[in-house]
Amino acid sequence: MIDKLEQIIEHYHDLAQQLTDPAVINNQDLLRDVAKEHNHLEPIVKKARDYIAITEQIADDREILEGSDDELKLIAQEEVKELEEQQIALEEELKFLMLPRDPNDDKNTIVEIRAGTGGEEAALFAADLFRMYSRFAERVGWTQEVLDSSDTGIGGIKEVIFSLSGNEVFGWMKYESGVHRVQRVPKTEAGGRIHTSAATVAVLPEAEEAEVAIAEQDLKIDTYRASGAGGQHVNKTESAIRITHIPTGLVVTCQDESSQHKNRAAALKVLRSRLLALEQEKLAKERSDARKSMVSTGDRSAKIRTYNFPQGRVTDHRINYTAYRLEEYMDGDLNELIDNLRIEEQKKLLAAE
Repeated sequence: MIDKLEQIIEHYHDLAQQLTDPAVINNQDLLRDVAKEHNHLEPIVKKARDYIAITEQIADDREILEGSDDELKLIAQEEVKELEEQQIALEEELKFLMLPRDPNDDKNTIVEIRAGTGGEEAALFAADLFRMYSRFAERVGWTQEVLDSSDTGIGGIKEVIFSLSGNEVFGWMKYESGVHRVQRVPKTEAGGRIHTSAATVAVLPEAEEAEVAIAEQDLKIDTYRASGAGGQHVNKTESAIRITHIPTGLVVTCQDESSQHKNRAAALKVLRSRLLALEQEKLAKERSDARKSMVSTGDRSAKIRTYNFPQGRVTDHRINYTAYRLEEYMDGDLNELIDNLRIEEQKKLLAAE
């Protein structure tokens, strides 16, 4: 354990040196990668130093226990007991921190929310989920950009696709993929009866151009006039884009940007992310035995969470987690909930090692 920790500390120092190297500073991609790895190792190195210091102190105290000074031996005996408890706790923390990371965790994301069963109420719930994630993004300092949306005219959303950019976005948001169910009295219900509706959320790691090669001849690109609010410009200009990826049949539309060029770029960003997700799902199926032991982070057909408004309750069905903080969650205060999902996944990964 000590040897491994000393190697990590040495690598951390090497990365710190690279951050001052002009060759790294002048290469923005390399600088970003080195900085990310350095930041990721920082909490591990802090705990590693504490663990090494405690281990050395325990060794010193045990030497005293082999000596002849009874008074010192009594002090050392008490200290060893306390230090060993700290050592065990630090070792557990380090095991979690040193677990293999999902290489996608640092990526930005594409999030797609679609109204499911429940008619207009499902569309209103989809709008609530969109606001929830928007507020969460604000709280943690991420940047949000709407790529495409389709509303119902009375505040609901049939579908919205947006990107989130920032620190470890996919690492936090990946747990949100799946079916979200709501139980409440709809605004459209005059009789006061509780209805159950649903919306689906798909969270995709944003793919870099180098990761997913798309041949121009594999694309069918159509332009059309954007619908919805937008004034005369929308009605007169064919700025909306529909891209069909012929080999897979995937179709992406984008009309929220002001120009055809911007909509094309946004649509290609979504398409690349969907193609990357397809490839990763294929790989995940090949490792199905391992996946069964993990917290589900990618199954878009699985019911993952229920929001019960009459009881002010949120239940995440994957980890049997229930909290009566619905109002705070809907306002984007998701840290505690996602933390629990992350911890549960880490426990499963640790048990599988």
